[in-house]
Amino acid sequence: MTEGNFVDYVKMYVSSGKGGKGSAHLRREKYIPKGGPDGGDGGRGGHVIIRGNKNLWTLYHLKFAKHARAEHGGDGASNRSTGADGKDTFVEVPLGSIIRDAETNDILFEITEDGQTKIIAEGGKGGLGNWHFRTATHQTPRFSQPGIPLQERDIIIELKILADVGLVGFPNAGKSTLLSVITAAKPKIADYPFTTLKPNLGIVPYREFQSFVVADIPGIIEGASDGKGLGLRFLRHIERNSILLFLIPADEKDLNKAYKILLGELKKFNPELLTKPRVIAVSKSDLLDEELKDELQKSLKKQWKFPFLFISSVAQQGLTELKDKLWEILNEE
Repeated sequence: MTEGNFVDYVKMYVSSGKGGKGSAHLRREKYIPKGGPDGGDGGRGGHVIIRGNKNLWTLYHLKFAKHARAEHGGDGASNRSTGADGKDTFVEVPLGSIIRDAETNDILFEITEDGQTKIIAEGGKGGLGNWHFRTATHQTPRFSQPGIPLQERDIIIELKILADVGLVGFPNAGKSTLLSVITAAKPKIADYPFTTLKPNLGIVPYREFQSFVVADIPGIIEGASDGKGLGLRFLRHIERNSILLFLIPADEKDLNKAYKILLGELKKFNPELLTKPRVIAVSKSDLLDEELKDELQKSLKKQWKFPFLFISSVAQQGLTELKDKLWEILNEE
């Protein structure tokens, strides 16, 4: 899946099917001239149903299919025959999708499990045939019920990626390089800011055939929570990550200041993000000699109360220790 195919926001129009009308038929046969009412019921209109699909990770398939309509129910017929129910329409969405009412922006529900279904537009009930309205004093009712009308609405489907670990850092911090080294993902990598324009997911293989999922979002800059850069649009993707992995490059002038800026942007966006477990990785540490690394280790130990490691994706340094630490915290969770 290329960056251009990643879609995490879609507005859709959905319309259920209307219920079929009941029949007002009166039985008339050669030797039964006054057989009485025998009109059948109308069929139920089809529902529009949202269904979770674990094999999807983007809303790209809905980008050009922004209308979902279900079938109408069939009308009732003679001999108490019930009309056919309208066919339901399923809208497949990736896990982590939020469904909102487009008019009020209220959250209607969330889809977090494979196969989970929710009716977003309920099909109309079929009308009753005249057979139901016969009485001792009114034996030939010539009326029936119409079907219940369809439901229609505009909805917004918004995706929040489900991943175990979310990478947080400035543009060019080495997030995409790390993802490409520890997973089979092939994100775009270059030596200029905002190379990553869309979130990327990768599966990290771990010991004994185990694995966990890492998400890389576009880099955060100071002011991202106020709409600067690309961070604001994609910050919501780390709301569902179990662990936040902060990546701070070793060539930053002040590592602690950089870390605090990132924390500040997350706090402004959603203070609950700061309650998540976190690990700090000083990337590009192959640029540091051992003496400088030791000095930084002592200094940062006093400033950072969370686990931190020195890593280098290019030189393959500290990556096993990083995976061990992430796995340890995930299993504590």
